[in-house]
This record gives sequence, structure tokens and C-alpha cells, in this order.
Amino acid sequence: MTAPAGELRILVIGDVIGRPGRDAVLQVLGDLRRDLDLDMVIANGENVAAGMGLTPRLAEELLGGGVDVITSGNHIWDKREVYDYLDTDRPVLRPINYPDDAPGRGWLVHHTDAGDEIAVINAMGRVFMNQLDSPFTKLDELLDGAADPLPPIRIVDFHCEITSEKNAMGWYLDGRVSAVVGTHTHVPTADARVLPKGTAYISDIGMTGPRDSIIGMSLETVLPRFTSHLPTRFAVADGPVSFNAVVITASPATGRASGIEQVQRLIEI
Repeated sequence: MTAPAGELRILVIGDVIGRPGRDAVLQVLGDLRRDLDLDMVIANGENVAAGMGLTPRLAEELLGGGVDVITSGNHIWDKREVYDYLDTDRPVLRPINYPDDAPGRGWLVHHTDAGDEIAVINAMGRVFMNQLDSPFTKLDELLDGAADPLPPIRIVDFHCEITSEKNAMGWYLDGRVSAVVGTHTHVPTADARVLPKGTAYISDIGMTGPRDSIIGMSLETVLPRFTSHLPTRFAVADGPVSFNAVVITASPATGRASGIEQVQRLIEI
């Protein structure tokens, strides 16, 4: 599977859940890079530390295993040791619409081995989420007001609870970015397509985590929340891992996407 001449192929992996998700990514990524002719890999890593949060050690594990950029969301702050790490030059993002004085950054430009530039932007929705600055306004500021224009290929991880807000962002950015891919809800949606002005879109990539679970967590630790309404301490499930990702194909000259393909595997850990 190769890209059309001159186009780049970017893999975006959905929320990686705990050790099973990390192990699955490390197990398959080398083969996927070769078999899918990938130029870059992005992974949402806000759930890699026992299901909630990210630590510097685990970020380095993913980066050392073939992930080029790690995005995140509301759980990025769950492990205090990541705060200072976010202020380093390591390619790990927090949502752009957190206050400017929060640790870290919300976007970066990645340089591929061939010298191509790809902008990666992380934003977070507000409906049923933290009441942050408007992601629409923050993206306007970045796309329209950056001191130096972003490279044409621009991938947005929109970490968001509801599909209507994700839909709205996809249409709002159509023609201005190469892709808007949804994360956070852990369940893959069936609406992957390229919008009319050339932006690849999917409401949710889905998780990379234990299949026999409730969005990655063990049944025993989640079901009581619904049956007894008592608090429980979540634990990551075990068993086979559902690997969910998308491959976006886009032109480095125009930024327009020509395709978005879902990549789904069941991986024995």
C-alpha cells in the first residue's frame, strides 16, 4: 500500500490504554510503518499510565518505539511528573486551548526523514468537558495569525466528548487543515471520509486498548458505577487488544487530503 506520487501517509493511533495498549503499539508499529508505507506516526497518549495520564518514562517508551508525536487531552495532567516534561522540546502536546501559562504547548511542526514538514495540532472540546477557551477561536488564532505560516499538511487531534462538536470542528476547518480526527470516546465511528474542501475527517478513531472491557477498563471496576452508583477505582482490563488507527494521505504542496483509511487489528498480548 503506497501513497500517490508526492503524497505523504500519516498514521494516527487512537487513545492508547495502559500497558496492553502500549505493548500493542510497540508490537505492531514496525510492521505497520513498512506495510502501510508510513511517513509519520501520531498517537494519543493521555491514557498510557495505568489508564489515566502520561509519565515521561512512558512517553519515551512510545517515542523510542516508533511514535513521532504524542497528543493528549483532559487526562494529561493526571501524573504530576509530566508537567516539567511538557516544557521540554520533546514532541508531546497538550490541548492548545488550555491557558497559555499551562505547561507545554498545543502544536508543533514535525520534520520527516525525507525533510517534509507536518504540523500537528491538539485541541479539546468543551461540551461535557473542562470549560477551556474556545477551540474554534484558538485554532483561528493559530491558523490565521501565526507569525510564520504553518506547513500545508496540518493534522488536528480533536479530543472531544460529543460527535456534534466534532462534526462542527470538521466542517469549520474544512479546507484549512488536512485532517480533523476525533479522540476521547474510545469507540470507533463509521464516518471516515474526505470533506468537500479536502479535509479528512472521522468523529472518533477508537481506542488502542483491551477489547473485552468498558472503554479499556475492567468490567469489575466499571459496572458498579452503573449498577450501584458507588465510586470505584478503575483498573485497565487485560486480554486481546483492539488496535484502532487511521491513515491520512495528503499532499505536502497543497495540504489537501486524498484519503482516510481506518486501520483495525486484534492483537494478542
